[in-house]
Amino acid sequence: MPEPASRSGYIMGFDFGFRRIGVAVGQTTTHTASCLETVSHGQQPDWAAIDRLVGDWKPAVLVVGLPLGADGEETDMSRAARHFGETLRSRYHLDVEYADERLTSQAAGSRFAEQRSSGNLRRKDAGKLDAMAARIILENWLQDD
Repeated sequence: MPEPASRSGYIMGFDFGFRRIGVAVGQTTTHTASCLETVSHGQQPDWAAIDRLVGDWKPAVLVVGLPLGADGEETDMSRAARHFGETLRSRYHLDVEYADERLTSQAAGSRFAEQRSSGNLRRKDAGKLDAMAARIILENWLQDD
């Protein structure tokens, strides 16, 4: 899809989960993405942390990973991710898009294992796995763009 001027700049991606939400940022000019952090999600998402990230990066678009079933069908988790996306849309008045995140967690796990074996990450850094999944969601979204 062509990129309108309003979509230039930063894109923020989210890997939604009931315990943690991974956050990454990507650039439309370079089509690259980087991990930011993992925010907690207890009774509700850590909106203060997400407010700070959105305020710091000022993304043009928000991308939420959509955990679809194996056959592409909606699941309880994908419906919860859509609800999170709609809350993002109303809270920040930004476009929210959804990206199929099937196999993202496996890819993030593989990258995490590679970085651990090379000495770049430790077991205690496992919380970064969700941010890594958000990065992969964004990379895939940017490549499809």
